[in-house]
Amino acid sequence: MGSTLPRRTPGASGRKHSTTPEPQPGEPSRSLRIRAAGGWKRFVRRTEMQPEEPQ
Repeated sequence: MGSTLPRRTPGASGRKHSTTPEPQPGEPSRSLRIRAAGGWKRFVRRTEMQPEEPQ
């Protein structure tokens, strides 16, 4: 009785592995959102340290 199954090659499952989903058009990427959040935190810290100027 011979084997009629096709020979498998490693890694040929057909699945695509994606670590992060692709952003929709016009939507910022995850790395850009992380950078923006870090910049916002620095901005808030800086404004807390500086006294408010009288107007």
